[in-house]
Amino acid sequence: MRRLFPVTDQTHSAAGSGAGSGADSGAGPGADPGADRDWTLDELADAYAYPRTAGADGGARPWLRANMVSTLDGAAHHEGRSQSISSPADMRVFGTLRALADAVVVGAETVRLEGYRPARARAAFAARRAAAGQAPAPVIAVVSASLELDFTLPLFAAPLVPTLVLTGAAAPQDRILAAEKAGVEVVIAGDGPGADPERVVRALADRGLFRLLTEGGPRLLGQFVAAGMLDELCLTVSPMLTSGYAQRIAGGPAPAVPERFALASLLEQDGFLFSRYRRA
Repeated sequence: MRRLFPVTDQTHSAAGSGAGSGADSGAGPGADPGADRDWTLDELADAYAYPRTAGADGGARPWLRANMVSTLDGAAHHEGRSQSISSPADMRVFGTLRALADAVVVGAETVRLEGYRPARARAAFAARRAAAGQAPAPVIAVVSASLELDFTLPLFAAPLVPTLVLTGAAAPQDRILAAEKAGVEVVIAGDGPGADPERVVRALADRGLFRLLTEGGPRLLGQFVAAGMLDELCLTVSPMLTSGYAQRIAGGPAPAVPERFALASLLEQDGFLFSRYRRA
């Protein structure tokens, strides 16, 4: 993996001055951040660290980032799943982003299509999570209006950290009761049948979950975008063309005015581009 942006002074780095090295560059001391090499998980974690303001300490606020993958022609999946347009490097970034999050927010349809399982504790990130006051693994927070979910699946029945289901006050009461009977905590985060994006973020923050990551799907991400709740987008551009009729990474009603994001970093490995954009 190599860093393409921000550009670093490779001459000084090669001379051992340390310029461009360390956590800000995503490379270890004395390493050339522009060189094509395998990054350690610690380097990836430093490169994708949440802002210091995202936390439970005084004056902090929630920070919602999204992680999505798209082909060159804009497809967010192939035949309903994103795995076929991903890569080993993309999965390392995916795992790192999960390991940094307090909670992973995901739509019910994505849970069904992708066969979601509970988040697992990873030894490589244990010390980092402990130092940040985080649980061993992130909470999975499933957003659903219908609650048509199989509550006997491991995601709900045997998670390391209890899975949450967020919905609206007008959601089917029989499904809410079914979830609660199975021991799943249901969080009401909206007045209608579905959850409201702003209230989802607030409800999670109220539980001390400030470092938020959404993995979609496109409809859920579109709701966060339309509500102006997205702070950061980590987008992997896959060097593939699929054509077809796959969804974009976000779908649904558009905001009144397109919101501008600024490029924060750009990495590359095996032709895959790993971009990171923040609210401008």
